Amino acid sequence: MSLIHVSVFSLVATLIGTSRNSRWRGWGLLTGSVLAIYWLQPATPVRHFDFWLPTIALALTIFVWVATHRKRSFDIRSEIFTALVIAALVLGVGFTRYLTIGWHLTQTRPPSTLNILVALIGFGLISFLLLRIRRESRLGLWLLAFLILGLFIIIKSDQLATWASRAARVWTGQFPELASSADVSWLGFSYLALRLLHTLRDQTTGRLPALSLQEYVTYVIFFPALTAGPIDRADRFVRDLRAARRITAVHVVEGGTRIVFGLFKKFVLADSLAIIALNSANALQVKSSLWLWILLYAYAAQIYLDFSGYTDVAVGIGRLAGIELPENFDRPYLKPNIVAFWNSWHITMAKWFRAYFFNPLTRFFLRSKHKLSPWMVIFLAQLSTMALIGLWHGVTWNFLVWGIWHGLGLYIHNRWVAFLKARSHVLPPSLYSNRGLKAASVLLTFHFVTIGWVWFALPEIGLSMTVLGRLFGM
Repeated sequence: MSLIHVSVFSLVATLIGTSRNSRWRGWGLLTGSVLAIYWLQPATPVRHFDFWLPTIALALTIFVWVATHRKRSFDIRSEIFTALVIAALVLGVGFTRYLTIGWHLTQTRPPSTLNILVALIGFGLISFLLLRIRRESRLGLWLLAFLILGLFIIIKSDQLATWASRAARVWTGQFPELASSADVSWLGFSYLALRLLHTLRDQTTGRLPALSLQEYVTYVIFFPALTAGPIDRADRFVRDLRAARRITAVHVVEGGTRIVFGLFKKFVLADSLAIIALNSANALQVKSSLWLWILLYAYAAQIYLDFSGYTDVAVGIGRLAGIELPENFDRPYLKPNIVAFWNSWHITMAKWFRAYFFNPLTRFFLRSKHKLSPWMVIFLAQLSTMALIGLWHGVTWNFLVWGIWHGLGLYIHNRWVAFLKARSHVLPPSLYSNRGLKAASVLLTFHFVTIGWVWFALPEIGLSMTVLGRLFGM
């Protein structure tokens, strides 16, 4: 989000949050979120992609709602009306093509109205088909889950994204030779995918609350949290959405303060550190180990301030709109071990993977006919979970190694805790309260995480290994 986005979103959120009518508040959040998903989407070299990618995101959201909503929970006429409102908003964005340059909500001119109408009719037919499939089996849920995962893999893999761009360029009559992975820049899809998969999974386990189409679409594409989280839960979000709470001056001050603090962290501190932070351009230019450590420390500070700054902005804007988004960071670099770090770094993502991958995988291993020892279950589950979190950031070897690095760290910590617990009867109680040892633990954890950032910041295994060698004078 730019400063203009933040300013407009803050104003809109305040106007919505101060509304006396809770019904209009719901419609305001839906409308603002639908329009924001188009406004935030960056331009791409592929013609009209900045319109079609947000439109497909909306379509996927509606598909998942059709496949998961509870029958007879809401009036069918009101749901159809909501769908028509969303379609009208999409058409309204498309109609801006007839305005002069600079008045388009999307970054480039939208496609023709006829193409948009055909697409909307097609999406409507798919929704009807999903409704019919739902009556017979859970096939629709599985198809949607595989579709979302497939799209995620495509946009996160450079090679697959390039192929997708080439196909799109052929479809739009552009030169396929110019295709690149950067053409498929789908804003917020990583977070949207986790929200959609969360509801698909909760539907199969019976934990998904009854949500109207208006509530569900607002939850999935809620404009403050669209670009960088946090990843809220549907049941928690809808409680705030349904609460007839009107924000007061206190909420405005709290939300505004949080926004200003987040902007300072992002645009002043993080952007300043980005000048010297470790990246592929300066990684081999620095010969001194000391200066390379400074670059790495700058990157560690930059990525925290950048990410947590965006979270502060999202939480602040959400508070202005009457939605209390969950916290995502809690002083992670001051934690004494790697488990505490991951309980305070990108908290909502860590909780998501713990609930929907780590816990089910652990239960699967424990119930397997081939009995595994407890240490092996923990090893496989932690390594797999962290590897998946690494690949969630991008399907590259470096992100995979970064995930494995943290998985190994978590496993080693688990074994160390078990070792100390088995000998707790002979260890002095003062060991656990010694300030010097606690400070050393914080320092060790910080450097373990910081060294891991080398894999995250650089694009290639070879370059990462070279930098790691130079950091330690090799």
